[in-house]
Parts: sequence; structure tokens; C-alpha cells
Amino acid sequence: MMRCDIFCRVIDNYGDIGVCWRLARQLVTEHGIAVRLWVDNVASLQRICPNVDATREVQNCRGVEVRHWVEPFPDLAPAEVVIETFGCELPDNYVKAMVPTVFNSTDQAQSRLYSAGRGKIKRVWINLEYLSAEQWVEGCHGLPSPHPCLPMIKYFFFPGFTPLTGGLLREKGLLMQRDGLQHNLAELWCQLDLPLPISSETTISLFCYDSAPLSNLLDAWVASITAIRCLLPEGKALEQAASWAGRTSLAVGDSVQRGNLVLHVIPFLPQEHYDLLLWACDCNFVRGEDSFVRAQWAARPLIWQIYPQQDNVHQIKLNAFLDRYCQGLAEEAAAALCTFHHNWNSGECLDWNNFWQHRAVLQSHAVAWAGQLAQLIDLASNLVSFCENKMSSKNLNF
Repeated sequence: MMRCDIFCRVIDNYGDIGVCWRLARQLVTEHGIAVRLWVDNVASLQRICPNVDATREVQNCRGVEVRHWVEPFPDLAPAEVVIETFGCELPDNYVKAMVPTVFNSTDQAQSRLYSAGRGKIKRVWINLEYLSAEQWVEGCHGLPSPHPCLPMIKYFFFPGFTPLTGGLLREKGLLMQRDGLQHNLAELWCQLDLPLPISSETTISLFCYDSAPLSNLLDAWVASITAIRCLLPEGKALEQAASWAGRTSLAVGDSVQRGNLVLHVIPFLPQEHYDLLLWACDCNFVRGEDSFVRAQWAARPLIWQIYPQQDNVHQIKLNAFLDRYCQGLAEEAAAALCTFHHNWNSGECLDWNNFWQHRAVLQSHAVAWAGQLAQLIDLASNLVSFCENKMSSKNLNF
């Protein structure tokens, strides 16, 4: 059985660990790979998978061996496949242990043997990058990056939206399950333990950073020409929502009604239940990377709050996605979608009515977009094929 070590440092609370956890589980369940997931913040993993015990250093959960990434890092044998996610940088002693024992930095003959592919252990080192729709990603996907001192190669692996990238995470049967439940919304809401929406109201899930212009959005929904039911999970954004509502705090189960808006505070959901929520809602506000991808598989209109970066670099990534997503979308609907995205990400005034008047067109496009993405090989399968090809090669340096 192939073994895999996945390393994750939690920066975006649930985005990076969300991606790593989905990947780890899919490698185990669909590809029969033994996975150790090293994470520096186990509590964040527990939030999206309550079966995880945040107090334990080592545990097995749903077939994945979960390890608390601590310093000093223990001396142990690395796996055949090593996945360094989002530039988290591996521990020095682990990197040194990845070099086969046949290699001796002072012995040039032995170094040549390893470079010729005759080392004792073949190992593939992957740098799993952030998702981007930018065109340059296609040219960089799969490129080697030689270690400056050791005879090892790290390969860039880029998730993406085209066949020339690594694709997106998508479990087998995901879209079939989605379609089955979306045809029975009553069952969906029952599974979520939430009341059925009124037929005349628009139900929206709202997952955002605390930097989002939440008050502007809530005010826009108060003035909506149609009834809005907003489902806001517990988290840091609740403080801003409470301030907007004129309350000292908001908690799970609380509701606020103003104008055409009813705001419901719901629990923070495990990954599987969050998927159900995305499938059930009419529109989904998402953030970061994990919820962003899952909202696309939900085949519903979405608004993405991209993770903010210095010098507004994130705006380039946002525009690249919108350019790709809006291909084939009616011009007026595309303009409204782009305007709302830019204003949501920059804190400007939000014209919800102008955006949502294109609801029917946006919904049809979301279905078509998800279907288009489903034609691509999923990220986990691409990753496994890439590693198997490298391990079967006579020379891992190519």
C-alpha cells in the first residue's frame, strides 16, 4: 500500500485544513492510500469533523491518521508521497530523512547513482498550491523544483479549471448525490434540522471573513424587493451582525427580522452538512478556497469573498476567475455578477436587486458550469496518477 504524508499549517481557519481533510479522505477511501495528516491546529480540523479529538497528538479518524504537527518534529520515516500544502515548508529533519540512505553528500559516485534512479527508495515530493484560474497556472503545473542542497525534486501541483491543471477535489458520486437531494428539498432541510423556507423567499447561506462589508449586505437585503432568509453560521462574523442588529451578541438559534430580511444564526456545520446547506440554498456566499469549490459543485449562484492579500494581489485572482466563469453567461447578468463580486470584496455599496433580477439566468449558468467542471478528472485522481508516473520513472529528476 502506498503511503502519503500531508502537511498543513492552518492560516485561513477552515479553507486550507478543509482542502487537506477532503483530499486525505479521498486518497484513503477511493485510492487505498495510507495517509498521515500533519496539522498544526487540530482544533480547526475538529470544527469541520467533530469526530476528531483536538487534545490528542495521534489518532485515527475515518481511516486517516491525524497527527498534531509540533516542534521539535519527531524523527520518523517519511512516506513515499509527501504533500506540502500551500507552501507550509516541511520540518528540516523530515526533509533530510527523505533523502535515501544510499546518498552521501560527500560521495559524488553515490550521488550519481541516486540521480540515475537507482536509489533504494523512490519518493515523490509535491507542493500543492492554491487554486487559481490565472492562465499562467497551466504552464507551471507539474514543473520540477530542485532542492538547492539535496538531490531531491519538489513538483508544483496546481488545482485549476482546465485539463492542463490538477483539477478540483470531487468525490465519486458527489454530483449524483447532490441531484438526488436537490429534487427533495424537504429532506435536505430535515437533515439540516432547519424549517422549510417559504416558497416566496430566497434562502441564502452566508460564510464570510470578519472583514466583509456585512452591514452593507444586510442593509441591501432589508431593502430587497423579495423576501430574504439568510443563514449565518456561528463565527467571527456574528460580532458584526450583532452590531448591525443593535444587540450585544448573537448566538445559535437567534433571529433578526428587518424589512424583507430574516437573519437566522445556525451552528457551524461539519463538512458533509455544509455541503447539504450549499445544495439547499438559492444562493451561496462563500470564502477562501474549500467552500468556494464546494459552492461550484452545488450548482447554485455564488458570491466569493477571496482571501485578502497585500497590494490587492487577490483582485487579480478574482478577475481571472470571473473572466473564466462568465464565459457563455448573458452580458447583463455577467456585468451584474462581476459588479457585485467586486463591491463585496472592496467594501463598496451593494445593489442586491440589480444582481438578483438575473436569478434564473445565473441559476442555469451555475448548473452548466458545474457540468463543465465535472468533465475534468478530479484533483485526487490526477495527483495519484502523477505520483505513480513519477515513481515508475527511472529518474525522479524528470
